[in-house]
Amino acid sequence: MLPLLARVVPGAMLLALSATPSLAASAAPDTGSTAWILTSSALVLFMTLPGLALFYGGLVHARNVLSVLMQCFAICCIVSVLWAVCGYSLVFDGDGAWLGGLGKAFLAHLDPVRPATVLPETVFALYQMTFAVITPALIIGAFPERVAFPFVALFSALWMLVVYVPVAHWIWGGGWLAALGTMDFAGGIVVHTTAGVSALLLALMVGRRRGFPSTLQPPHSPGMTMMGAGMLWVGWFGFNGGSALAADASAGNAILVTHLSASAGALAWTAAEWVKIRKPTSIGIVTGCVAGLATITPAAGYVSPAAALLIGLAGGLVCFFVTLFVKHRLVIDDSLDVFAVHGVGGILGSLLLAVFVPAGLGGVGLAEGRTVLDQLGVQVLAVVVVALWSGVATYGLGRALGLVMPLRVDQEAEHDGLDLASHGERAYEFTA
Repeated sequence: MLPLLARVVPGAMLLALSATPSLAASAAPDTGSTAWILTSSALVLFMTLPGLALFYGGLVHARNVLSVLMQCFAICCIVSVLWAVCGYSLVFDGDGAWLGGLGKAFLAHLDPVRPATVLPETVFALYQMTFAVITPALIIGAFPERVAFPFVALFSALWMLVVYVPVAHWIWGGGWLAALGTMDFAGGIVVHTTAGVSALLLALMVGRRRGFPSTLQPPHSPGMTMMGAGMLWVGWFGFNGGSALAADASAGNAILVTHLSASAGALAWTAAEWVKIRKPTSIGIVTGCVAGLATITPAAGYVSPAAALLIGLAGGLVCFFVTLFVKHRLVIDDSLDVFAVHGVGGILGSLLLAVFVPAGLGGVGLAEGRTVLDQLGVQVLAVVVVALWSGVATYGLGRALGLVMPLRVDQEAEHDGLDLASHGERAYEFTA
């Protein structure tokens, strides 16, 4: 029963659906798997701090670097506390179709071994916390250099509770989308679709930076961005590999295909950029790498290495052209391309996994009696529902908060930079 469920549920994380008594009644955690998930937890947190912070920080102007780092750091702290207070319980306690319960609020009553795993529930809760942390942190790439810190902090807290928690329960916590057989190994829908769609809505609500898109200054430190991208790449091994929830062959395959897809995505983006502007850029190759990583995320535990190469190539190329379309045709200032890279990448990978999951193509196979078209239909439904919920909830939260606080800083603060205007500090001090 468990191997079959592992094929139709995300990353074997829909624990409430398992009926395997030997695992549910495991007397002691497996030390090797526990060590791996503890390591993966550190790797996923490393993706946010400092990986994402440096990746985003290098892409903004020097007068706004500290504000980006501060936002990532604050989101980590806020979401971690909320996750412990009620977030974990609402996602993983109980088997409600729409939301979990509060039986494990404040991380109370955790089991010595999480049912259907070989892990202490404390370790499982910690690992899931790092996913909850990075998801709202991704969104800040849509509006750097122009949004007030109080809005970022409060919006991120509410968004985690209103968007991330329900969606994670629907797919990873045994909710209604899980019951339909939605597959999302490590967050193509739960993380990247939610964050990407919400980022696009917020970019529209906040408005463009002055001078966008023609007269903006270039990123202040591509080198910093490359360092951050390298940290994201390494951290993603914990993001995808840890989602197997064990130190086993599934984790090994997830890491292998993650690396291959990242490499293929980077090369595809660089090739497209070389054709278009005749120069491969450092920003281009790292953005393509992240596109490949986002695209393989929902499929990492389900597909073969050969499929991962194709998924990465598709992610790099599709995200490249969507980025151009959003910026230059729609003229939407999603500043750091959160929707085009994370949102589109996550959606694309969530759909492609249905194509490459059959055993005949080297994947883990589909559930008995289910065809590729059946699985694709389920994936499309999940993506559409989650995208709509993310967009509607984000719009509602943005409008509600806009009634009590400004979304955007004033023109003087935007001109001087948010480092000084919001925090009274500079990232860099130069003396003669």
